[in-house]
Amino acid sequence: GIMMLVLLLGAGKGLENGVTSGFASMAKNTMWIWGGKTTIPYHGIKPGRKVEYTNEDYFALKERFPEIKYLSPGAGLKSNYIINYGSKTGTFAIGGDYPDLARVRTFILPKGRFINEEDINKKRKVAVLGKRVIEVLFGNEDPIGEFFQVNGVFFQVVGTFEVENLGGSGRDDSEKIYIPLTTLQASFNLANYISVFAITPQDGVDPEWLEKEVKLFLGARRNVSPEDKNAIGAWNSGKETKKINGLFTGINIFIWVVGSMTIIAGIVGVNNIMLIVVKERTREIGIRKALGATPMSIISLIVQESIVVTAIAGYVGLLLGVGILEGVNSLLIASEVKNEFFKNPEIDINVALIAMLILIVSGGIAGLIPAIKAARINPIEALRAD
Repeated sequence: GIMMLVLLLGAGKGLENGVTSGFASMAKNTMWIWGGKTTIPYHGIKPGRKVEYTNEDYFALKERFPEIKYLSPGAGLKSNYIINYGSKTGTFAIGGDYPDLARVRTFILPKGRFINEEDINKKRKVAVLGKRVIEVLFGNEDPIGEFFQVNGVFFQVVGTFEVENLGGSGRDDSEKIYIPLTTLQASFNLANYISVFAITPQDGVDPEWLEKEVKLFLGARRNVSPEDKNAIGAWNSGKETKKINGLFTGINIFIWVVGSMTIIAGIVGVNNIMLIVVKERTREIGIRKALGATPMSIISLIVQESIVVTAIAGYVGLLLGVGILEGVNSLLIASEVKNEFFKNPEIDINVALIAMLILIVSGGIAGLIPAIKAARINPIEALRAD
């Protein structure tokens, strides 16, 4: 029963680790807000208008919402540009962003740095390259300090980045180039255009509330009806995190219920065994009582034996369960196939201690009824027993 409980909990944790690893590259309460198309006429303006943001919206958001911890406006080139470095070329996505993006997203920076405030203020032509971009353009060459060309504009590489998750977004980001948003706007004739806001709330701020308020605020600035659900798009990882946490809470409850039923079945089995043991040792118990053993000493004897039996068997089951989980984890690590939905099945020390406590309590419960029956044995009748 304990082995089954450990395996079920470990499998549930592996599933949880796999699913939540998709959120590893961003804060768990991050939201992304972008412009869509209006579908409702408002203030005399016909529907079908594209909602776009400007730098003024960025500064207005910073001033209006102290609840925002990190705010990174962003924009990308509407078509992929040919990137040139010497005789090598490639086509990669180029995004303009602010330094806060590195706090909203979890970037790993093997070399160099990310965009900083000086880059934004001075509109520096600097760039941070994804792993795939480096492989195509630079190969084994160190890219830091080198210049590459985008549509006749030269940029200097100041850093390289990787992302933690290996899912679809991770592969897309590895083929991306980040430059300062102000530089992108100035160099590629985008004026003060912004397409998306990446936002992380302050600690303790409800991300769903903040998303609603930010959308209403931006909608008012862009003359969008508050009832128009398609005019402003949003993706809120806080909502998704709540859903996932609720899902795995339900899974864990189910696992504990199934595991507990298995353990209860084991308790019934041990109880029956101890009843047989008491019956087989009727003469021994009668002799003990005839020599002055108290009912409590008889109960203690049987309960202790029951605890020892269940503790040894349960401890072996615990070791087997942990061993199987470690073996599965080793196979997953050694396998070249990356599983995005199952990762690192494990059981933490607190759960292991709870399992051991369950063993002790189960052993006591399993032996209690046989112990009480043994304590009630009449010494004279016990000595007559075969």
